[in-house]
Order: sequence, then structure tokens, then C-alpha cells
Amino acid sequence: MADKADEKREIERKYESDDSGLPDLTGVAGVAAVLDKGLVELDATYYDTSDQRLTSAALTLRRRTGGTDAGWHLKVPVEPGVRDEIRAPLSDTVPEEIAALVRSRVRDAELVPLVRLRSARDVRHLVDAEGTLLAEASVDTVTAERLDGRGGAAQWTEIEVELADDGDPAFLDQVEKRLRRAGVRPSASPSKLARALEQTGGHRRGNDAPAPPVTTGDHVLAYLRAQRDALVELDPAVRRDVPDSVHRMRVATRRARSTLRTFRSLLDRTVTDPVAAELKWLAAELGVDRDHEVQAERLTAAVDSFPPELVAGPVRERLAAWAEARHGGAHAHLTGVLDSRRYLTLLDTLDALLAAPPLRKAAGKRPEKALAKAVHKDLATLSALVERALAAPPGQERDVAVHEARKKAKRTRYAAEAATPALGKPARSLARSMKSLTTLLGDHQDSVMTRLTLRELSAVAHAAGESTFTYGLLYGREEARAAQAEADLPAVWKEAGSGTGL
Repeated sequence: MADKADEKREIERKYESDDSGLPDLTGVAGVAAVLDKGLVELDATYYDTSDQRLTSAALTLRRRTGGTDAGWHLKVPVEPGVRDEIRAPLSDTVPEEIAALVRSRVRDAELVPLVRLRSARDVRHLVDAEGTLLAEASVDTVTAERLDGRGGAAQWTEIEVELADDGDPAFLDQVEKRLRRAGVRPSASPSKLARALEQTGGHRRGNDAPAPPVTTGDHVLAYLRAQRDALVELDPAVRRDVPDSVHRMRVATRRARSTLRTFRSLLDRTVTDPVAAELKWLAAELGVDRDHEVQAERLTAAVDSFPPELVAGPVRERLAAWAEARHGGAHAHLTGVLDSRRYLTLLDTLDALLAAPPLRKAAGKRPEKALAKAVHKDLATLSALVERALAAPPGQERDVAVHEARKKAKRTRYAAEAATPALGKPARSLARSMKSLTTLLGDHQDSVMTRLTLRELSAVAHAAGESTFTYGLLYGREEARAAQAEADLPAVWKEAGSGTGL
């Protein structure tokens, strides 16, 4: 594709305004001049599904002409006042690189015009003594028109202040103090689209929040719903290759699967077992990219800690090339997975399961006893696996046993998390203990996998006539880390297993 979407971090604040224009901002600390950049005419059409799935998730998708950045814009919230804006060139239809980022929410629905906003923007640049741009302040006179037949039209004027690229967000605090002294107040709406929908009528705010959990089934479904929401929310971040997004999505997938398995006595397994199998598939696909990422970070940090005389040959270069090649291929494959019918069907199935949960009679009981029983069952299985790992001889047999214990420790942790709203402090304490245990066991497993990678890298380096000395040092370090984890396991397990209180 010749034209690719690009991204910009947008940090801005909006304010209510009458027709008096922009107050004098030359008194703001650091502002040497306010430059008049003239009037800009902007024309934007906002798109959404008929049931406003994007709007309900605080996402905005628009096609805008006028100004210096005409094109398609998708705005993704980061935190209040901060959004990532993904841009693509102007075209008649939604570009594929933008459509992909909203696919987890839109799926098979159609994106249709929702609102048209025409703005007359009076622009000012706030610059310092060297002429460097600090922020852009504008007065926008906005006309909004509903395009979906559910409302009318509206007009208003607002002030918008957007921080310059790489600017200090604290500067906006100084601007706001000056605006407040002039009688200007922050806007009650987070965006122009939100205000347009409020003032033109017909805004669908999405489903009402679920009632607080009461029964055992309520608590299990609440935890499962949170994981479904995390999957949908993290999908575009994974596609954009946002750091740690693959890991977080994989964790949500595992949590969802663990919930279906731990609490399967509460649910009709003929419905949930196939869903659990699909979640296992997705976790495995996510794991390919994540495992390479962990190993690359681990090995790079280790090499960087060595003194120069212990780094023989182009070790850093080979590691960087290996990491880039593996990550690039893994990410391309993962993007294909997220575009697949199998993945989108899984999301639809989770939605259907939550909308009409296949609860068994036991799910209607009070949660305290039933949830504690399920957690204890996982904990008992974990205890047997840890004891097996401790008794196994060093080598592959112990490595496999430790890995199995790690998987069960994660499942016990997730079960404790699901039970925490009902069981309180004891479940919260157990979840923390299981996190410590899985961290230790995870370090052991990372060492096992990293040693496999080191053998591969060493073989390639040897074939190329390079020294393998540093790879041997790295291998020895990984052996020592695994041995230390095995030595620490009895004490960590004793502390984790003794503090349940359930």
C-alpha cells in the first residue's frame, strides 16, 4: 500500500465560549507573542455503526477536508485530554488501515455517516522568544448536522488549545489559568462529536452498566465480561504494535479461558468448552510474538551488562537482526489472525455467551462458599504440581513440571481475582501470592526458552565464522537463573500456599 496511516499524540483542552473571541494570552508564562494565522474552513463527516459502537467506546472516526491535515482521522482515547490520532490520506471510502483498527468493534456492521461538522476556525499560535510554537489556540464556530435521520442541527462556539508536538503538558495549565481569569470555563463535552450528539438528539450511549453482582454466576460473568472488553479494546493497540499490548491481550485471553475452566461446574460445558478451546488458540497465536519480545529484551539487557571485553564478535548486531526479523514476521502473522473470520467469530461468541449466559442451577447460589470451593480446588491441584516439580530430577523433566505448575498458578491467580469482589481480602491476598509465584516460575520458563534460542544463535554464528564465546556466557547465565529459581521455589511456595485464609 503506497500511503500508510501515520500517528500523532494529541494533547488538547476544550472550553466553552461566547462570541467574544479569544482572551489575550500574551500574559501566559513563556509566551512571547500570539501570532494570527488566519481563518480556516473545516468540513468533517463522522462515521459510526447504526448503533454507535465507536461513539460508545469514545472513538471518533471522521473524513475531513480543509486545513493542513485533510484526510481520514481515527481518534483513540489515552487519558482525559489526550488522544492518539491515526491519519490516512483522503479517499471516498474508509481506508483499510483505518477500518482494521475498528474491526473488533464494527465486525460485520456497516460504517455510515453520523454527523457533519462545519467549523470556521480562527487560529492563533502561541510562541516563545525564539519563535518556537508552544501551542495552537483557536476559536471554532461550529455548525452540526445529523445525517442519520435521528436528530436535527445545532450551533456553538468553543475555544480549543492544542499543545505543540513534544511540548510540556504543564504549559496548558498556565493557559487554562489565564482563560479562567477571563471567564472561560472547560467544556462539559469531551469532543465536538459528543457535543453535537448531545445537542442534536438521538445519541445512543450504549448499554446500561450491569447490575452489581449478587450470585455466584454474577461474579463469574462480571470477570469474564471484563476480559471480553479488554480483548476488544486492546485489538487496535496490538495492530498498531503498541508496547506491551500483545502481552496484555494474551493475559486477557488466558483469564477468560481460565474462568470458563475453573468455574465450569456453574456453566453448561457444551457451550463453554468450545469457547475455551478457541481462547486457547488465540492465546497461542498471541504468544508467538510475545515470547520473541521477552527473549529479545532479556538477551539485549544481558549483553549490555557485560564489559566490552566479554562481547566477542557482532553479538549485538546479530541479536538485533534476529529480534527484528522474528518480530516483523510474528506481527504480520498476528495481524492476519486478528483479521480472520475465526477470531471475529470468537468475539461474537463471547458476546452471545454474555448476553444469554448458559448458567447451571449452582450459579444462582450465594457466592462466598461456591467461589471459595472453586479456588481451593485449583489451589489443591497446584500444590500437587509444585511438589512434583520439586521432586523431579534436574533437567527436562523438572523444566516440564515447573512449566505445568506455572500454568496452574496463573489459573489459581485468575480464579482468586474473579472471587475478590465477593471474598475480599483473603482472595486479594491469594492473588498477590500467586502473582509472586508465577513471576518466579515464569523466569524459570523464560530461561528454558532463551537457552533454546541461544543454541540456535550460536550455531548460526559458528557457521558464519564468528566467535561463540559470548553466547556461551549468556547460556551459563541463563542456567544459573533457572537454578536460582528452582532453589527459591520451596520458600516462595511455602509463603504463597500458607496465606490463603479462604
